Amino acid sequence: MDMNVDELVRLSEAWLPVVLQYSGKLMLALVTLVIGWWLIGRLTASVGRLLEGRRVDRALSSFIDSLIGIVLKILLVISVASMIGVETTSFIAMIGAAGLAIGLALQGSLANFAGGVLIMLFRPFKAGDFIEAQGISGSVDYIQIFHTVLRTGDNKTVIVPNGTLSNGIITNHSRQATRQILYDVKLDYDADLAKARQVLLELSKDSRVQQQPAPVVVVASLTESSINLSLRMWTAASDYWSVIFMLNENVRDRLRAEGVELAQPPRMVQVVQQGR
Repeated sequence: MDMNVDELVRLSEAWLPVVLQYSGKLMLALVTLVIGWWLIGRLTASVGRLLEGRRVDRALSSFIDSLIGIVLKILLVISVASMIGVETTSFIAMIGAAGLAIGLALQGSLANFAGGVLIMLFRPFKAGDFIEAQGISGSVDYIQIFHTVLRTGDNKTVIVPNGTLSNGIITNHSRQATRQILYDVKLDYDADLAKARQVLLELSKDSRVQQQPAPVVVVASLTESSINLSLRMWTAASDYWSVIFMLNENVRDRLRAEGVELAQPPRMVQVVQQGR
């Protein structure tokens, strides 16, 4: 019994300094982890409020918050692991190898991710804008990290990957407050140009059409079969299509009422010779 007690005393004398040393490191690491995690939460919240105060887009601010939080938490975990004696060099190498493997497996997704970052940083369009891209026209509903959601004129939802969207040509019809309407009318060569110009200018006296600069009617071109008049005027971007539709509905009837005939499309005559 005395030998067992003596042996326990010797073991405790040998292991107690080690236990105290590592328990102290473990407690310090846990405290660092808890406090660091709390500070990261406060920091990301402060960044979110700062971006909101600067009226940064909600999608961009949430992405920046999450990215900052993830990076800082990874660094915190690595620091805590080094405090308790874990060799972080191999740990970092393992993370790098895993990241490379994931990157190779998700090349398309990473391209879409990079495209989403570029769109959020350079802002070629925002939610609510009407754009044309990749052969698709529609209003932007949402801008996500990997894709952008468009709503077409007939209320279809189209999801466009950000990778192709950011690398292609984007036409933003909502960026400018006003748009110019170029409305061409093809007239017969015997038509009265003065009356045609008068009719088009009367149609331009619409509440949706801006009078400064004043609408003008010019001879845009002369073809073999028609004289092309062009009505040029400015309107708010939101009224562009409604004015176009108004002109489509009224131009022909108003010109015909004034005795101004539109050009007729050239007729094709096919001659068939019967074999003898």
